[in-house]
Amino acid sequence: MTGCLGWLRDRPEGVLAVWARWVVTLVLAVGGPVWAQADAPPGGSACAPRVLSVMAVRALDGVDAAPRGGMADRPAQGWEPVQLPDVWTRRWPNHDGAVWYRIDWERRCAGGAAEAAPVALGLSGMSMAGEVFIHRDLLWRDASLVEPLSRSWNKPRWWLLPESALNAGVNTVWVRVVGLSVLSPGLGTLQLGSAPEVALQHERSHWQQQTVYFINAVMSAMAGAMFLLVWCLRRQEHAYGWFGLMSLGWLVYLTTFLADTPWPWPDTLTKSRVSMVALVWYVLCACLFTFRFGAQRFARVERALWVLAAVGAAAALLAPQAMARQVFMAVWLSAVAVFLANCIQFQWHAWRPRAAGRQWGHILLALCWLVFVVVALHDLLIVVGTWEVARSWAALSGPLIVTLMMLLLGGQLAQQMGSVERFNRELEQGVARARADLAQALEREHAQALEHTKLQERMQIAHDLHDGLGGSLMRSMALVELAPQPLANQRVLSLLKVLRDDLRQVIDHGSSAGAQVPDTPVQWAAPLRHRFTLLFDEMGVASQWRIAPQWQGRPSALQCLGLTRLVEEALSNALKHSRARHVCVQCMQPQPDTLQLRIADDGVGFDVEAVRNAGLSVGMRSMTARAERIGATLTVESGEGGTVLTVAVALAPLPA
Repeated sequence: MTGCLGWLRDRPEGVLAVWARWVVTLVLAVGGPVWAQADAPPGGSACAPRVLSVMAVRALDGVDAAPRGGMADRPAQGWEPVQLPDVWTRRWPNHDGAVWYRIDWERRCAGGAAEAAPVALGLSGMSMAGEVFIHRDLLWRDASLVEPLSRSWNKPRWWLLPESALNAGVNTVWVRVVGLSVLSPGLGTLQLGSAPEVALQHERSHWQQQTVYFINAVMSAMAGAMFLLVWCLRRQEHAYGWFGLMSLGWLVYLTTFLADTPWPWPDTLTKSRVSMVALVWYVLCACLFTFRFGAQRFARVERALWVLAAVGAAAALLAPQAMARQVFMAVWLSAVAVFLANCIQFQWHAWRPRAAGRQWGHILLALCWLVFVVVALHDLLIVVGTWEVARSWAALSGPLIVTLMMLLLGGQLAQQMGSVERFNRELEQGVARARADLAQALEREHAQALEHTKLQERMQIAHDLHDGLGGSLMRSMALVELAPQPLANQRVLSLLKVLRDDLRQVIDHGSSAGAQVPDTPVQWAAPLRHRFTLLFDEMGVASQWRIAPQWQGRPSALQCLGLTRLVEEALSNALKHSRARHVCVQCMQPQPDTLQLRIADDGVGFDVEAVRNAGLSVGMRSMTARAERIGATLTVESGEGGTVLTVAVALAPLPA
């Protein structure tokens, strides 16, 4: 006991509490009227009618003898005593048409009562349609006594018998019933008594035979629409879809109990065929719903169920009328057997021990199916061969089961929504943590980028100092070393001014963002030509400058600065290392989108590969880095005849 209480305590309290409250409410709603009527004091009168005999006989020529009703086909002979409720196929197995019932009764007043209370007549149903007479006077008639027949088999009715039509002694009620042998034709229970007694019994019968089924139908329609909508929104939840289809199949089957006519089907037998197909569909969907809800995988069993369902539906639709009763019974019993097998196997699935523990949803579904098992076994004992629907437990258990199933699936849906909400909260927390980590990573990257930028700026400044100011220093040193006598103060001052100008140029061109591109190549090369021509002249080196007169494709400011530094470094190396007597500088554009610089000397040359592999030449590394920065191609060719340095830069074409 303690273990059971602990298990209940560990389950989702909200779902179980709602489930319990709905169960109690529905039981009181369904059973309350019946219990209240059962406890009502029986009515009575001093002149209670007493039934003397009930007899039946087949009509003269079947259903067409009196198609519009009347007493023309009432036989005079062949009457047999019967007991109500009656199914005439027990006496006349293949009789399709009409059967007359004769109820003789008398009213005897106890204690010599002078006045008799009004007499009421009640019938629980007529399968399939009929008419009622008191003596020869018509009391009531169905809307249609020919196909499509009215459906009165599950419709309780009662009437107040007119006092003017009653005799002082024996009275006779005639009931003409029209039906088909395949559909358990006959007459239901009959009650004669005072109006309060019969009205009370009619209320009880109407509740059990109509109201409960109507509630069942409304709840099935709501469940079918709601869970099919849920399935459409969440297609991966197959259990909801099968439960919705199961509810709609049960709704179609319930029209057997509620419909007044076979509409939209042409006749009564077709209506019954469709009802059997709906029952087969309901059982199939119930099994598939059970498998999906319980996460069971029975591929072969499911294929077998589909085959059985197709065979059962085909048999119900195509069976000849002469064999329809036997086929219907076989299909109905087979459907019930399959359904019971499904309910029983799920008991084992839900209650068997598992390493992860039993699931509360599976246990609740198993309890619902257990109720179905008890109801089905009870109804099998009382319904087979009869049509006493009022005694069927399915009438009372149907709304209860539908409610429990809706609560079960609703609870599971609420639990899943709660899981989704928890997942969303965890996801939000994870995203927040990821954002914090990303922000930290970005801060580290930003710091590293700043350090890298500082390092690049320092390297660029070093290259500019080496290529610009370094070249001027080397030139000044060379002049001092080669001078035959000490230089005059004016000459030394001139050299220092040149160094100052070069330093200023390095500072001014530290960033090319605000620099302007000269209008022509000649203007670009003029400062270089002026500075190095003086140097070459002083050192006795002949120089030649071949510069294109106009730009065909204009270089950018960054490219102009980079080319300037390349030329400075190349000419400085020629002065410092080559011992050349002739230097030639060419700037040409072989194509509009290409600028080519060529610097050649006739010096001693050097081993290009050895210098590059040694990695000791700052000038070579500086020129290579600058060429890569401006997107240029640097080529160096050197030998005993001199050195040739070529730089090719891709340019943007001039606007038209």
